[in-house]
Amino acid sequence: MEPMKITPVLIVESIERSLEFWVARMGFEKTVEVPEGDSLGFAILVKDGAELMLQSVASVRKDEPKFDRPGYAALFIEVEDFAETKTRLEGYPIELPERVTFYGMREIGVFEPGGHTVVFAAKTAEAATS
Repeated sequence: MEPMKITPVLIVESIERSLEFWVARMGFEKTVEVPEGDSLGFAILVKDGAELMLQSVASVRKDEPKFDRPGYAALFIEVEDFAETKTRLEGYPIELPERVTFYGMREIGVFEPGGHTVVFAAKTAEAATS
C-alpha cells in the first residue's frame, strides 16, 4: 500500500502574484500552468518532493461555484536548510518571528501573497538526534 499524498490547494486572487513568492523567493518550480482568460487559473509547483497547487478565485468560480468559499489555508512546511529559508525570506514581512518550539522545531512564519499562513520549520540539532 502506497502512502497517502496530501497536496494543498491555495485559492488566490492572483496566481501571478503568488508565483513571485513561491517560485522567485522559495525556489519552487512551476511544472503545470492552466490559463484562465488573460491570466493563470491554475498552477502546480514542486520543490524537493513537495507539491503545491494554486487556483485562482475566478477559476474556482468557473470550475465549481459551490467551492467558492471564503477562508484561508495554513501550511506547515518542514525544511532541511532553515538558514536558506531565512535568506529567501529576507525583506519579506515576517508575521511569526523565528522561534524554537517545545517540540524541537525552529520556526518562522509569513502570510504568502494570497493571505494564507505559512510556517517554515526545521528540526533543531537536539530534536534531530533524539
